[in-house]
Amino acid sequence: MIRPLLPALILFIQIFHPMGFQGDIVDTLSVFFKAANSKEISKNFAPSVELNINNTEDEYSKAQAEQILREFFTKNPPISSAVVHLINTNPNYRFGVLALGTKNGKFRVAITLKKTANTFFITELRIEPDK
Repeated sequence: MIRPLLPALILFIQIFHPMGFQGDIVDTLSVFFKAANSKEISKNFAPSVELNINNTEDEYSKAQAEQILREFFTKNPPISSAVVHLINTNPNYRFGVLALGTKNGKFRVAITLKKTANTFFITELRIEPDK
């Protein structure tokens, strides 16, 4: 009796709570950081991004931020990336911290995302040496 209802229950849950079965955007960004894929990361940038890399902080356009991130990856080729902390309880806000291992050491990456038109965009990105 319960077996025929199981597929219907799963379908019902997926329709009314689609985020429950999808990976979080921070998980996706972690994969892009490991691959040093600044182009894919920049697709998630807001039109202007507050960027802080190794204590150099400023607000940049999407294109400028991508170029600065690409330069960071050129100087620090990634080896590993893992999500250390994730806040996803607010439907319009995400915050994640990644542990980024590179050939030149370990870095802490803090990503702040805000939702606009049903899509999360990176508004702040901080990359600092891990202590």
